[in-house]
Amino acid sequence: MKNKEDCQAQIDKLRMQLDCDVVALAFVEPAQNLHVLKWQFASGNQNNRLKKIVLQSGKGVAGVVFKTGKPMLIENVLDFAVKDDLFNFPILTLENLKSIGAVPIWHKGRVAGVLLAGHREPYLMTAEKNELLKKTADQGIGNLDGKELTLN
Repeated sequence: MKNKEDCQAQIDKLRMQLDCDVVALAFVEPAQNLHVLKWQFASGNQNNRLKKIVLQSGKGVAGVVFKTGKPMLIENVLDFAVKDDLFNFPILTLENLKSIGAVPIWHKGRVAGVLLAGHREPYLMTAEKNELLKKTADQGIGNLDGKELTLN
């Protein structure tokens, strides 16, 4: 991957492979003594508002995956969070996602980003799709590593 367009093309291709409504990629950005996550690439998104989301470690889907370093699978968002709690998970609300999988992207022993795939209908994100998402993250998103992408 030589540029952002290549990364976007790879995200678009992954969305088609997984047959998902949305695939998004968040990377860690340093911010005054803490790290924040921002969704930098997305495919199938309804608008670009998700790129304005800034999450701290432990907050939102990306923040939880970043903090724990573990994949997350939510087959039905309504079973996962009560409606009043969804404001803590802005990508779910903004993109009207009902079923998601998210996996960490590792770089030099640390989580450098989060790869998310989601559906706007419940129960469509499966363990098999989440495993494919994890394999994609383990292989890397293009040739640039997460640290280089956070500096762009």
